[in-house]
Amino acid sequence: MKLYTIEAGNFKLDGGAMFGVVPKIMWNKLNPADENNLCNWALRCLLIEDGDRLILIDNGVGDKQDTKFFGHYQLSGETNINNALAIHGFHSSDITDVILTHLHFDHCGGSIKRIADNLVPTFENAVYWSNEQHWQWAINPNDREKASFLKENILPIKESGQLQMIPLPTDGLDINGKLGTTKFTENISIRFVNGHTDQMMLPQINYKGRNIIYMADLLPSVNHIPLPYVMAYDMFPLTTLKEKKSFLQEAIDEDYHLFFEHDAVNECCTLQQTEKGIRQNSIFKLSEL
Repeated sequence: MKLYTIEAGNFKLDGGAMFGVVPKIMWNKLNPADENNLCNWALRCLLIEDGDRLILIDNGVGDKQDTKFFGHYQLSGETNINNALAIHGFHSSDITDVILTHLHFDHCGGSIKRIADNLVPTFENAVYWSNEQHWQWAINPNDREKASFLKENILPIKESGQLQMIPLPTDGLDINGKLGTTKFTENISIRFVNGHTDQMMLPQINYKGRNIIYMADLLPSVNHIPLPYVMAYDMFPLTTLKEKKSFLQEAIDEDYHLFFEHDAVNECCTLQQTEKGIRQNSIFKLSEL
């Protein structure tokens, strides 16, 4: 097995929205905002080469939206997912599987490309993986979340016939609050969380004897590790709080390595117990493992 970090550009989001109830005087020291209160965030994806499968986790914002849309998010860097893959010698046609942690535009926008007036899958030979509960949540969005679920990113996946569903775990949260998982391949399991959005999926990869967890939006960055640092974007913040508390303790106990999708500075970290609670320990790049 080989892992590749795929950098699909950076974008900006409101710092207050990203840090919720935490005061700006605290979070601005960690992730400084510009004059419009916007902070810089990564669109970091993960490519897994496992036997004859090439599995991509998330794919960024994409490049098919109009200038007005992109103007809201001030994208920078290489946002074309095919160009990002080419850095490592791959092409979109090589991808066999695309795991979509959830269907917010910054995680699945690269799934679909525009050719003339047609919207077609970027990864023509891949199976796209979601789960039935989240899919229904996304195509029938609530009023608060619907701006993040763009139909042009989602519906063409199913119309293409390339969509399949990962089954939800039957165990859910156990008596100790440990999160349920579903086996995806011999080396990849899928964890499910519900605080950010309904049934978001966190891939867990067994790599060189280590457990790498793709954190998606449960922990967007190193600076979201402290328990109160919960995004205002989360649909159910108290659920996020419970899930974070459970996960962080498990991560300490099992020595998990965390991979951050949105941290513009830090790619991966391990954790340690401190007098202030669980915090980051070593910071490193995936390529250093």
